[in-house]
Amino acid sequence: MADSARRAVLRKGLRLLVRAVREEPRIFTVALAGAVLVSVLTVGSAYVMGTIVARVVAPALDRGEADAGLLALAAAALVGVSLLKVVGMVGRRLGSGYMHMRLQASYRRQVTHRYLELPVAWHHRHPTGALLSNASSDVESSWLPANTLAFALATVVMLAAALGSLFVTDWVFGLIGLAVFPTLFGLYLVYSRQVAASYANVAQLRSEVAAIAHESFDGAVVVKSMGREAHETARFAAKVAQLRDKLVAVGRVRGLYDPIVDSLSSIGTLAVLLAGAWRLRDGAIGVSELVSAAFVFALLDIPVRAIGWLLTSLPFAVAGWDRVQQVLTATGRMEYGETVLAPAGGSSGDAPSGDASGGAPSSGAPAGSLPAQLRFEGVELAHEPGRPVLREVSFTLPAGRALALVGPTGSGKSTIASLAARLVDPTAGGVTLDGVDLRQLTAASLASTVALVPQVPFVFDDTVRANVALDRAGIDDERVWAALRAAQADGFVARLPDGLDSVLGERGVVLSGGQRQRLTLARALAGQPRLLVLDDATSAVDPRVEAAILASLRAGGAPGGAAGGPGHSILVIAYRRATIALADEVVYLDQGQVVATGSHAELLASVPGYADLVTAYEKAEAERVRTHAYDSEAEPARAAVSGAAA
Repeated sequence: MADSARRAVLRKGLRLLVRAVREEPRIFTVALAGAVLVSVLTVGSAYVMGTIVARVVAPALDRGEADAGLLALAAAALVGVSLLKVVGMVGRRLGSGYMHMRLQASYRRQVTHRYLELPVAWHHRHPTGALLSNASSDVESSWLPANTLAFALATVVMLAAALGSLFVTDWVFGLIGLAVFPTLFGLYLVYSRQVAASYANVAQLRSEVAAIAHESFDGAVVVKSMGREAHETARFAAKVAQLRDKLVAVGRVRGLYDPIVDSLSSIGTLAVLLAGAWRLRDGAIGVSELVSAAFVFALLDIPVRAIGWLLTSLPFAVAGWDRVQQVLTATGRMEYGETVLAPAGGSSGDAPSGDASGGAPSSGAPAGSLPAQLRFEGVELAHEPGRPVLREVSFTLPAGRALALVGPTGSGKSTIASLAARLVDPTAGGVTLDGVDLRQLTAASLASTVALVPQVPFVFDDTVRANVALDRAGIDDERVWAALRAAQADGFVARLPDGLDSVLGERGVVLSGGQRQRLTLARALAGQPRLLVLDDATSAVDPRVEAAILASLRAGGAPGGAAGGPGHSILVIAYRRATIALADEVVYLDQGQVVATGSHAELLASVPGYADLVTAYEKAEAERVRTHAYDSEAEPARAAVSGAAA
């Protein structure tokens, strides 16, 4: 079983090499041409050297003087061969290196593109560290053999030519070559088979190390605040120790084979000299043939190693390629249709309002004035068979209205938000916008129509402008500021040192939680969506600021929105009573089902579970506000005490 697995690794490795050549044939041809030129000249230089020794050096030693003309000719021959070898080496190295880098770049793009195609559910099953490892070290390992492929193939040609020339020179030299060269190949094949499983384990462990490191860095605040530094260090050290042990094991095997390979080359050269002395004494060969044969063995050490480098890198490449293929062949791609919904500010047949350059909309037909209707019809969703997350969920969000989703933790609110933005697809039923199933929309139409603002905001390590605009066409500074005003974020942005040009740091480290939420809300509003989905997107915002944000959205205060008119349809996951009360309708969920729908007042009066939940939220919020107010009032006193003590 182990032998069959090793043979499978070799077959996969050879297929991977064929794929590399097929994907970059022109560059490979350049690299191979340079490598063949170097190989031919390597063998040829041995015979040039033999000729020079026999016809220039030896006669000069016999006569006690050198012929200046012959010396100049010999020097010119050596310089010419060397210059041609330099040309070949440049072509080989540039071609191989360029091929290696192009393949890496191509497959990193493919892996990244595949990440973007795969649904969110797939990403939830794979840690971020592993995905980073797939796109970096695994892709790099996959195409590592491409760096030595041309050299190794040219070396095979060179060895065949060298072996043939040895037989032509003298059959004894040919037999020595026939014994040494295949033995070297056999050693490398045995070595590659022995380390194949170890390289696969190394690739897996590297991924796990990257995942732990990313998780620890990402959760640095939790680690520090909970005093878990020692635990995380020990967890990371244990995995790194496993990786170290595997690499040491591979190193031990390599440490055994490298001296044998070195000794075989040296033994071959020594055997040629001994056999050559015997054949020279018998008159079967001359000095020229002896020197040429010995020089061939001396020069073949590095080229033979090129084949060894290729064979030893194949198991590592196969391990990386298998992990890359797991991403490229992953199922679950979300297919999009060809339907385009009406753009903001016009009917389905209208062009978006704005100038020819794609700038801000004109005042004649304000963008955002055509909100969308959202409808859930018998929607069911099950992440695993027999474990439904949503069951027969049906409700309608009329165009231009606000609907609040309320329910206990785990009732399916965030799942509904993900369905509304089509981050996931239902297993039964349908979600429609203006009567069109989301699965029939183009990706661009869906992105321009629906904007999801998640509970946990994400801020890029970039400027405020870049975070809000996201390099989308038509979003100029005027629209950025309008979006910031609608999200009640213009005030703190204006106070930043560089305004829109202020760099926010990784994950918006310079901002508070509420500021990050308002910034991500502004990002959504800048795109002028017709449906705005707020997944508890203002939980870290002061209630008064939240009320101002929602009131602005209801009044059409989004960028380009019509003053006094509906700017969006709003689906909001709400906890605070003030937020819920602003909604036109409330959908009360429990255990993945719609329990009741109606206005806030109606549900308070008729649904005990809803009333209890909202009351509990209200009490918790009041306590949080009271504690926050106490802390705010006490802070100056504490500062004064500290100052007095100082």
